[in-house]
Amino acid sequence: MPDRPDLSPARSLALLYSSTAQRPALTALTALEQEIGASLRPDLDHHVAHTRLAWWREECARTVQGRATHPLTRELTTLFAQVGTEPLAGLAGLVDTAVWDLACATFDTRRELMAYCERWSGGVIAPLVWLAAPGTAAAQVTALGASLREIELLLALATDARSGRLRLPLDELESARLAPDSLVRLPWPPALAALLRHRHVELRAALGAARDALPPEIQPALRGLIVWATLACAASARAQARLPRNGGPRNHHAPLDGWRAWRAARRADGASQRTLRG
Repeated sequence: MPDRPDLSPARSLALLYSSTAQRPALTALTALEQEIGASLRPDLDHHVAHTRLAWWREECARTVQGRATHPLTRELTTLFAQVGTEPLAGLAGLVDTAVWDLACATFDTRRELMAYCERWSGGVIAPLVWLAAPGTAAAQVTALGASLREIELLLALATDARSGRLRLPLDELESARLAPDSLVRLPWPPALAALLRHRHVELRAALGAARDALPPEIQPALRGLIVWATLACAASARAQARLPRNGGPRNHHAPLDGWRAWRAARRADGASQRTLRG
C-alpha cells in the first residue's frame, strides 16, 4: 500500500483510536482523498489537472465494478471484500469536490454547499460507517459527515479564500452586506464574525447530535470517527471564541485534544455495555 498520508491532528488521533478493522480503511480513504486532491496543486497545468480528475472518475467507477487498477483503490477493494463494493459507490464524490475546487466555483446557496459536503461524506464517512454497520441509516451518516466537513471548511476559511475558494454561500454574504473579499481581510468585519459564530453553533449541534445518535452497539467499532467528530466540535468552539480573528488550529491545544480523544474513545467503547446494563 502507498505511504501513510499526511494527516491533521484531529485525523491523526482518529486514526490512533480507530478499531483494527477501521484503521486501514481510514488510512486508505484519506490517502485517496489526498491523491485526488493533488490535482489542485498550483504548479500543475490546468489541462493536466482536468485529465487527471477524469481518470480518477473512471477509476472510482471501475472500483465499484470490482476492476480497480490503482494501488489505493485495489487496497480499498480488498478491505471491503467481505461487504462488497457497494459502500464505495460514493468515492466519485471526492472527484466531484476536487473538480469544484479546481474551478474555484462559488456556492450560490447553502443547498449547493450542503451538496458539496454530502458528496465528500459519501466518499469518506459512508464507507467507514458501512464497514462497521451496514444497516445504519443513510440520512444519519450524511448528517454526520456533512457537518464534519463543513467545520473543516470553516477552520480553513481564510486560507481557502486566499486561494479563490469561498466556503460561505454568496446569498448569505449578500444578506449580511458582505463582499466576498472580506473573507481574506483579518480581523473579519463584525457582520462576518456574527455569521460565522451562528454557523459554528449550528454545526456543532448537528454534528454532536449525529455522533450521539449512532447506535450504541456500533460505537466501539466507530470510535475513531467519534474521536474525529469530538475534536472537530472542540476546534469549532475555539474558532468561534477567537472571532473576529482567524480560528485555525493551534499546536498548544494538542495535549488537551489528546485528553479529549481518549475520553471520547473510552465513552464509545463503553456505549454498548451501558446499553446492556440499562
